[in-house]
Amino acid sequence: MATPVKVYGPPLSTAVSRVLVTLLEKDVPFQIIPVDMSKGEHKKPDYLKIQPFGQVPAFQDESISLFESRAICRYVCEKYADRGDKGLYGTNPLEKASIDQWVEAEGQSFGPSSGALVFQLAFAPRMNIPQDQGVIKQNEEKLGKVLDIYEQRLGESRFLAGDEFTFADLSHLPNGDYLVNATDKGHLFTSRENVGRWWNEISDRESWKKVIEMRKSG
Repeated sequence: MATPVKVYGPPLSTAVSRVLVTLLEKDVPFQIIPVDMSKGEHKKPDYLKIQPFGQVPAFQDESISLFESRAICRYVCEKYADRGDKGLYGTNPLEKASIDQWVEAEGQSFGPSSGALVFQLAFAPRMNIPQDQGVIKQNEEKLGKVLDIYEQRLGESRFLAGDEFTFADLSHLPNGDYLVNATDKGHLFTSRENVGRWWNEISDRESWKKVIEMRKSG
């Protein structure tokens, strides 16, 4: 590779950290470009050229620009298929579809409820925003129902898309880590035998440990 890819945004962001851990798993060199959201840098014209919604992350690989973390991750897995973990996004149509169905479950079922809890419990206090106990209760119940389905699935296979770690598992790391380590809702994972086993295994990967260090230093 001639030039490292560029990832715009702070590692504290769940979406940014999803991209970073994918790049680490794929052994793709990257450069983090800081975006000071407190100063509104994500709404400035130059940034909006590469991320029209004014969010993080944005991503550049030489002449191309992308946004939306899961799309970026899929691109990285496809373009750099011969690097790092070659099976991260599967190697045939069936494997990719099996991974994608669980990535969709993460984005549409796990993500909204876990994201609401992460915001209310981990970020709202830092931002001096009052916590909404109704939102917390509602989303804890929703997430519990999702994880009940995961518990059944993970009783049948080691990981979500089969017996190998894939992007389907990786995509759960950002929100999952905050829930387990920065809130009092870690029991949602640890009280479920298969989910707890799965979580311990995926969160112990060296790639994720490096992202955690980036979060601390960032």
